[in-house]
Amino acid sequence: MLTSLIAAALMLQAAPAQSPVLSQENRALLRCAAAFAVVANGQASGDAAAQQWPDLSTRGREFFVLTMAQLMDASGLDRAGITQLAKDEAQALITNDEVHKIMPSCLLMLEASGV
Repeated sequence: MLTSLIAAALMLQAAPAQSPVLSQENRALLRCAAAFAVVANGQASGDAAAQQWPDLSTRGREFFVLTMAQLMDASGLDRAGITQLAKDEAQALITNDEVHKIMPSCLLMLEASGV
C-alpha cells in the first residue's frame, strides 16, 4: 500500500501543470492585458513600434490590474499563478509577433471597459 501511495505521489509531481480553463471573454481579457503590458514596457523603453499606440502607462496598467483581479476570481489562481499566466501570454504574443496585430481590437476593449 505504501508503494502505491508513493507511486501516486510521484505521478502527481511528474504531471505537467494544466492551465486553468478560461472563458473566451477572459482569454481575450488576458491577451489584451498582456499586450498592453508589452506595449507599455516598449513605450517606457523608447521602442519606436510601441510609440505608435496611445500611451498605456496609466490606462493600460489599470486595465491590467483589474483584469488580473478578475481572472484570479474566475480561475481560482493565486497571485503567483495569475502572474505566471500573464507572463506566458505576453511571451507567446512576442514570440508569435502578434502584439501589434491584436492592439486595435484591444484598444476597443479598453475603451469599452471604461478605464
